[in-house]
Amino acid sequence: MTSRNSTTPLPAKQFTDEHHQFRKVVRDFFEREINPHVAEWEEAGMMPLHTIFKQMGDLGFLGLEYDPEFGGQGADHLFTVVLAEEAGRAHNGSIGMALGVQTDMATPSLGNFGTTDQKQQFLVPALLGDAVCGVAVTEPDAGSDVAGIKTRAVRDGDEWVINGSKMYITNSLQADWLCVLIRTSGEGGYEGMSQVIVETSTPGFEVSKKLDKLGMRASDTGFLTFTDMRVPVANTIGTIGGGFQQQMAQFVVERMWASYSAVGGMDLALERTKQYLHERQVFGKPLIKNQYIQYKLAELAAEVDLLRHYNYALAAAHMREENPVRMATIAKLKSGRLAREVGDWCLQFHGGVGYMEETWTSRYVRDARLGSIGGGADEVMLQVLARLDGFA
Repeated sequence: MTSRNSTTPLPAKQFTDEHHQFRKVVRDFFEREINPHVAEWEEAGMMPLHTIFKQMGDLGFLGLEYDPEFGGQGADHLFTVVLAEEAGRAHNGSIGMALGVQTDMATPSLGNFGTTDQKQQFLVPALLGDAVCGVAVTEPDAGSDVAGIKTRAVRDGDEWVINGSKMYITNSLQADWLCVLIRTSGEGGYEGMSQVIVETSTPGFEVSKKLDKLGMRASDTGFLTFTDMRVPVANTIGTIGGGFQQQMAQFVVERMWASYSAVGGMDLALERTKQYLHERQVFGKPLIKNQYIQYKLAELAAEVDLLRHYNYALAAAHMREENPVRMATIAKLKSGRLAREVGDWCLQFHGGVGYMEETWTSRYVRDARLGSIGGGADEVMLQVLARLDGFA
């Protein structure tokens, strides 16, 4: 049984005036450049990511913790916490997910294991906002069971010849490149996989279908096929055959982002619900005067605050270079479940108007539902915890 993290549950470096100023810059950007367009993007089923990410890149949002040599800011992890929380406060979940893919899901392996040439060619444009990227792991027959992926690359001289398909891939309709987990040898299970950078302009790549989702409707998601697609072996990130381990590390960062951003979304949902309940008159008084509603909102706010400070303890452990796997798993599990609960109660307290498409609550409920599925379903998080704690 692994030992539980018993170190100081506070950030290794407290939030400073610089962090607070950054939060204001990020919030202003989302309120000015994102929220006014959300309804339009939801209707279109797409956001103009090249335009949005270029704006974000110019402000330094996309490479906060990355090496300045490759377009990053060299900042500490608490800046990422701030960015994720503020992205979660946007008026749809799609932008936070697309941004998280760009900064904390598709690029970490490249930043940690990539060569200088790879970083110059692929990481720099991604951090500057000149390129949109995505990560492609899930397949039609391999979601939670990553060991079951079948997309294969066969080496032919200095090239990989790739055949297969990937499913539910965020940003893929606009991506310039993808970090793809591919089976590069005949070894089965967790062995013989590699992470390979695939440029979407390469012949043999196709977005076979744009997927129609319950929520996150402004985030483009695709079913991808690779047919005799030739990619340089030099595009392999890190060690050939080491892709599974690298992807697992990348998943941990993804789960941290998911929990950080969920707190931002829940904060805003509770704030907006409180405002509505003060304004809504029922039986001659504001609905907020109902004691049951007061207690339920207080309970939910307390749960969100507990998660927020658990996230900060997780961030602190990460900054101390401690293994964050267990804490990130717990945070991911809790955030997905709590966001579902918050969304359900916020909609309930809005009554009939909350069930209308024109009200923010219906979108929030749909978008938040993905938190218990994407990036590792709740059941997978429980499986990981059971193994780590010696229960399995």
